[in-house]
Amino acid sequence: MYAIDAEIIPEGKGKDVMREFIQRYTIYLLVHDRYHSMWPYPKIVAHRGAGKLAPENTLAAMRCGLSHGFHAVEFDVMLSKDGIPVLMHDPSFGRTVTGIGNVSDTSAQELAAMDAGTWFGAEFAGETVPTFAQAMTFCKANRIWMNVEIKPASGFDKQTGRAVAESTAQFFSSEILTVAAGTADASLPLLSSFSFNALLAAKAAAPQVPRAYLVETIPTDWHNRLNKIGAVALHTNHRNLSPAQVQAIKQAGFGLFCYTVNDPARVREILSWGVDAFCTDRIDLIGPNFS
Repeated sequence: MYAIDAEIIPEGKGKDVMREFIQRYTIYLLVHDRYHSMWPYPKIVAHRGAGKLAPENTLAAMRCGLSHGFHAVEFDVMLSKDGIPVLMHDPSFGRTVTGIGNVSDTSAQELAAMDAGTWFGAEFAGETVPTFAQAMTFCKANRIWMNVEIKPASGFDKQTGRAVAESTAQFFSSEILTVAAGTADASLPLLSSFSFNALLAAKAAAPQVPRAYLVETIPTDWHNRLNKIGAVALHTNHRNLSPAQVQAIKQAGFGLFCYTVNDPARVREILSWGVDAFCTDRIDLIGPNFS
C-alpha cells in the first residue's frame, strides 16, 4: 500500500540517501497503521449503559446513553440458575435488584420479573433484568458497539465465559464469517473479564470473538497472559497506570482501554500518553465526541 519504488529516483549523489529515507518512511507508515488497528473500536464508552444517569445494566440505561449520543456501551453479564446470560454486576440481590438471594440461584424467568430500576429512581420502577440476547438485539438495532464484561459468579468462571462467547458468536454469526480469529474488528463486540479462566473458556468456545484482559493493576506477566488468551487489548484502572506501561503495551501490539474515567482533565492526560479508549460514568460531562 505504501511501497515506493526507489528505482524511479534519478541516479545521482543523493539516491542512496533518498532510498534510505523512503524505506524508513514506509516502515513508519506501516507501524502507524499497526498502532491504529490495535483499537478499531469507539474511543469513549458509556459505563454500564449510561453511567450515573440511569439504572445500570438495563435497557433503560442503554436508551439513556443513546439519547446522549453514545453508540458504545459497556455492561456486565453473568449466568442465571438455568445458564442464561443476563445483565448483572453483583452476584447477590439488594443493591440494584430488590430482594434477597443470588443470581446463580435464580432462573432467567424469575429475574425478568424482578425490579431492577426502583433503586435508582421511581421513574424506573418495573425496569427488568435483561437477558444478554435482549441487550444484543437492542444494541445491534441501534448500531451500538458493545464491550461485554464477563462477570462470573464464584465458581462459574468457565461456564460463564463459554456461554457468553457462544451466545455472541451465534448472534453475530454473519459478521464472524469475515473476521479472522484473534482480530480486533468493530463489527463484533469485545469480551473482557477479570477472570482469566473465563477468557480461556471464551477463547475455546468462540475464538473469532475478540477478547481483552481486565486487571485492576497490570501484572508483571501481562504480555504472557494476553498471549495465552489471544487478547487484542488490555483493560485496566487508569489510577494504576503509568506512561511507561502505556508505551510498553502499545509497542507490544495491544490496544489499551481504561476504566472508569470521570474527570475531563484526566481523560486528556491519559489520551496524551497513548491510551486508546476509556469508559465513563459522566456521559453528561464527557460526550461521545469529547477531545
